[in-house]
Amino acid sequence: MATENPRDPEGSPPRAPDVMHIARLARLAIDPAREREVGLQFARILDAFQTLTTLDVTGVEPMTRPTDLTDVLREDRERPSLAVNAALANAPARVEDFYSVPKTIGGEA
Repeated sequence: MATENPRDPEGSPPRAPDVMHIARLARLAIDPAREREVGLQFARILDAFQTLTTLDVTGVEPMTRPTDLTDVLREDRERPSLAVNAALANAPARVEDFYSVPKTIGGEA
């Protein structure tokens, strides 16, 4: 697989083995019947990144987030918790002192 540009000199999209290799790296399950379609999508994505390499970023500082804002957290201090009845007042169902919800994984409860 080419490292500079995934397209060959004629500008065709990545070959099927390349598409399947990229999909495997991205943990994508690609139906072999869709290799060409996905290859074209990959090519468009890679073209967009190629366009980004043409930008002049001189003087642009690297950043890890789009703003300088930081999380504002409240002071972590001990305080009384809700009484059980208050905490469970809006529970759809209750079993003793616990919420009761339908089972969502593994079938019937």
